[in-house]
Amino acid sequence: MMQNTDSHLSNAKNLSQKTDTVTDQQVLIAGGGHVGLSFALLLANHGIASTLLEKNIYPSISPKYDNNRSHYLDSRNTALSRRTVQIYQEIGLWDELQSHACRIDAVQISEQGSFGRAKLNKAEEKVESFGQVIENAWLGRKLLLAAQQAPLITLIDNANVSAVTQKADGVTLSFSYNGNVAHEQQLQASVLVACDGRDSTVRQLLDIGTTTYDYQQTAIVGVVETDKAHEHVAIERFSPAGPLAVLPLTDPEGDGNDEYQQGFRRSVVWVCPTGEEKRYLEDDAHFLQTLQQAFGQRAGTFVAAGRRGAYPLTRVLADKQVEGRCVIMGNAAHTLHPVAGQGFNLCMRDAHVLAQMLNAQVLKGADMGDPTLLKRYEKARLSDQKRVIRFCDAVVHGFTHPNPAIKLARNVALVAFDKLPNIKPLVATYAMGLKS
Repeated sequence: MMQNTDSHLSNAKNLSQKTDTVTDQQVLIAGGGHVGLSFALLLANHGIASTLLEKNIYPSISPKYDNNRSHYLDSRNTALSRRTVQIYQEIGLWDELQSHACRIDAVQISEQGSFGRAKLNKAEEKVESFGQVIENAWLGRKLLLAAQQAPLITLIDNANVSAVTQKADGVTLSFSYNGNVAHEQQLQASVLVACDGRDSTVRQLLDIGTTTYDYQQTAIVGVVETDKAHEHVAIERFSPAGPLAVLPLTDPEGDGNDEYQQGFRRSVVWVCPTGEEKRYLEDDAHFLQTLQQAFGQRAGTFVAAGRRGAYPLTRVLADKQVEGRCVIMGNAAHTLHPVAGQGFNLCMRDAHVLAQMLNAQVLKGADMGDPTLLKRYEKARLSDQKRVIRFCDAVVHGFTHPNPAIKLARNVALVAFDKLPNIKPLVATYAMGLKS
């Protein structure tokens, strides 16, 4: 059982007014981003209470929040696989999310200056869609609002984790609230799940090392407008600098899955060698011209660009994902290259499996933090994780290698992928997260 060792915990922002609810918790979650909030909601769907600590201060939001986009071209977005959409459907959240999500009905794949190309079409693969592209701000708001309204979830923001201590029957998390480092507080639980990002504090406190690889690339991420409607088509394009993508987005108003929407907004991921990002960030005309040269007329003419962010690309893999009663999850466990948009979806599959395994323990009346159980979780997820990591790295390195023979081979492979039977369904199934 979780123990509240300090009465001041009741003053924490977003914390339930009933402080005795804390004593009923068995799961602690460190990190309240999209993965941490989603995991807490998955647990709540099974009737499992949790306390989530987040170092940042959550914004004040209301269920009446205006769902029109306040910044037409200013947002980051995430491609959700079909499996991730199914997970949000399971916890009853997808109806709230889909108004700001846009279907991917087809995927075009090609290499700049080469003959190889391929296309995936939902009709051929007999699926409703390959996934959905959703605005991060909307996803975050809806996850936070759902967590705030869930009686089984206790949120503590503005909390900085300072220590993790394990004993045979539980794990204790020490933290300071509201910057008051002189007044440390502690929570005890059966299991601790760290979803606190690539530079995870919990992972470091547990002395879990990482294996890192610097791609020497930077992703420029933002939203653009084209003069041609996207028609729910995602375009993956490979250039000498790295993999590029434009993904369909919703109109500024209306359901992103409306057959009649115009659809001129697109999410863009442009990868460039690290050190070249400044001009792409500061010069709209240069950025649009560069996109035009890379994509040709596949997306039409790029006519406007919003604010953009730059994100250095480094693969970070935790040396292990379980230490005693502690689980490392999300980007704390594996931060991947954004090619093919696999990272967040892999995290969601991890979260879904762990929530199911913890629920099975509850139904048996067994210890949720049993280290043997948690090790079984780690082993169960390794094959899916390794497959995704290998795929991402193969795409990144395979399509940026300058050797002419390798370039010819990969374009022949693209043509073969497009023409040979039985290959597309297999790749599409993996990409949609439906087979792990």
